[in-house]
Amino acid sequence: MTETILPDLIVRPATPEDRPTVERLWPLFRHDLSEFRSVLPAPDGSFRSEWLGSAFTEPGWAPYLMTCGGRPVGFAFVRALDGPVRVLNSFFVVRGARRQGIGLRAAREVLRRHPGSWEIAYQHDNQAAVRFWPRVARELAGDAWTRESRAVPDRPELPPDVWISFAVPARA
Repeated sequence: MTETILPDLIVRPATPEDRPTVERLWPLFRHDLSEFRSVLPAPDGSFRSEWLGSAFTEPGWAPYLMTCGGRPVGFAFVRALDGPVRVLNSFFVVRGARRQGIGLRAAREVLRRHPGSWEIAYQHDNQAAVRFWPRVARELAGDAWTRESRAVPDRPELPPDVWISFAVPARA
């Protein structure tokens, strides 16, 4: 597919004022992931949200908001910014904005803001992620990236996650 990048895509650090918007997007993200983890909502209909809280309050975390035409189209959470390897903890693009190059451009922008070593996890059953994340790694690191399966901590009933690792060079 030819990449169509919308000219008005903005990827920026999310502010405390953006938190309600990201909170409204969060259940959509968790709902999408539930397909690959067989995770049901809590009795009140909510999904776990501790990562959302951490992204906005914990040191070493950075939340990002993606907008097109002033409308929210996704978010990304980075963690471990205070360590040797950054982790893309959460990455989400709303379904109505997918397959237009938005995710690829947003991922590149977020990762390039924090040059150095990166790790990104996804589920093997998520075929869109299986295609997407190696493409991102190739674009940013060429052939210098790895892929490995790792058990999900404290969740032996779940299949392992796939982790890709690569380094994002500093811009000249």
